[in-house]
Amino acid sequence: MGFHIIVCVKAVIVDTSHGRVIRSPDQLALNPYDRPALEAALRMKEECGGRVTALSMGPAACAFVLYETMAMGVDRSVLLCDPALAGSDTLATSTALAAAIKKLAPFDLVLFGTRTTDSDTGQVGPQTSVLLDLPLVTWAHSVEHEGSGLRIDRRADGFQEEFALSLPAALTIHPASAQPRDIGLLGIEAAFEQGKVEEWGLEDLGLFRDQVGEAGSRTSVLSLTPVARERKCEFISGTAEEQAEELITRLKESGLIG
Repeated sequence: MGFHIIVCVKAVIVDTSHGRVIRSPDQLALNPYDRPALEAALRMKEECGGRVTALSMGPAACAFVLYETMAMGVDRSVLLCDPALAGSDTLATSTALAAAIKKLAPFDLVLFGTRTTDSDTGQVGPQTSVLLDLPLVTWAHSVEHEGSGLRIDRRADGFQEEFALSLPAALTIHPASAQPRDIGLLGIEAAFEQGKVEEWGLEDLGLFRDQVGEAGSRTSVLSLTPVARERKCEFISGTAEEQAEELITRLKESGLIG
């Protein structure tokens, strides 16, 4: 039957510079760091057979990105959509995702992007894996099927590591692991005309309101303010020797070198 791979994706806010944003289709896009995870899942499906499920959380407007995943080749899409989920931090988000993944069982592999472009915490993948009691390898650069498990090439912090991983398991996929495929017009047409995004609420997940949303969150964003960066560039004139001498003098005066 092949693998059942679940890929957790997020509809990220395009512009986060003005505080809390109402999520609408024109303000949302598929998180670019999730695209390599989708590509990894689709390649494994092509090589080993099976099916790929895309899972996301957010208001109804986020369904747009799930149609995009189906246009890429995903077989099933599920959106966790309930007013009680609003305001979830990474822990509350992971709680909801873990409940949904259990409902989607049996599965072999759960994939995540390494981070998102809006909140950029990198916490949801590891937190969800812990809640599911799954072995996790982060920053997976390549994934090979080996026997009844996987061999993972991990690259991070200037090191390359190899892991043997038994299934079921979870991975966060390195952003440079693969070039995501282009979406053809036929795929887009099939996804929007024939595809269906399932919407699950809190009752479907078997969760209570105090486990998710602002009530289930241990952290909250108090404010969001763009950081003003002040930079200036000075050109040093003269010959190469004079420029080098002036640069050394300035670095000594500023205390950057002794």
